[in-house]
Amino acid sequence: MKVKFWGVRGSIPVPGPNTVRYGGNTTCIEVRSDDNDLIVLDGGTGIFHLAQALLKSLPITAHIFNTHSHWDHIQGLPFFIPIFIPGNKIYLHGAFDPISGEGPDRVMNVQMQYSYFPVREAEMKSRIEYAVAMPHEQIGVGRTTVTPIMLNHPVVNLGYRVECNGKSMFFTGDHEPYFNIYDQGDEGYAEYEHLIAEQRLSVIEAVRGVDVLVADSSYTIEEYPAKKGWGHGTFDSCIELAQAAQVKVLYCTHHEPTRSDDELERVFAAALARHADSLNGLDVRLAREGEEIVF
Repeated sequence: MKVKFWGVRGSIPVPGPNTVRYGGNTTCIEVRSDDNDLIVLDGGTGIFHLAQALLKSLPITAHIFNTHSHWDHIQGLPFFIPIFIPGNKIYLHGAFDPISGEGPDRVMNVQMQYSYFPVREAEMKSRIEYAVAMPHEQIGVGRTTVTPIMLNHPVVNLGYRVECNGKSMFFTGDHEPYFNIYDQGDEGYAEYEHLIAEQRLSVIEAVRGVDVLVADSSYTIEEYPAKKGWGHGTFDSCIELAQAAQVKVLYCTHHEPTRSDDELERVFAAALARHADSLNGLDVRLAREGEEIVF
């Protein structure tokens, strides 16, 4: 299995001299199975650069798995050039939104309204199909299995476990560790604590034993109290999840857009230092745009 990062920033693209080393594009991850089946996790601005690379090997079949509908995870999809070229097959998988009552097709038709984008959805010449991904229902892509898992974010967010020939990876999309909404001593605290304990365990079990975990680590533990409820994790929470799930390699991603490369490395080093005595062989890295890993 191959994994390549095409975008690792969160919230908004931040090109410029301060983000050259780790990249300024928003989330997009290319996954290649042992049979070279193409799986794309999220369609942030990084997907534009993936599209340029794919133009050398048309026609293509691509399965795009969207974690959720926030802009930084979908804003590159109208610029995924293969959707406009006949002969390509594109499958866009995503969650059903109970608020709008619509599935992943809404991700495209809202963005490509003529008021907002100069090319209409009707002008897409590829074969494009939309499929609702349901939590815990496996999706086959050739010999690869993709399993959606519901995670914690202000909108419906699906993490995805990808497995092929005994190898596996998990991508959280945006995820904040579950927390108790009641203060200790409040009526309902104990009952809710039991609920979130079950939710935490379900996430650990979904991730358990993967070769590679790519996780939302937007904040430091110092920043988190002011961001609680925004739907993002910390370096420390990602390390703790990887340890609990016995992951081999953890890639921290969704880098805070106001953080320069130098600052990113500084806060990452501080988090590693806090956990230095308990990593027990866990390999923790910063996701870097353009990096490819094979396992």
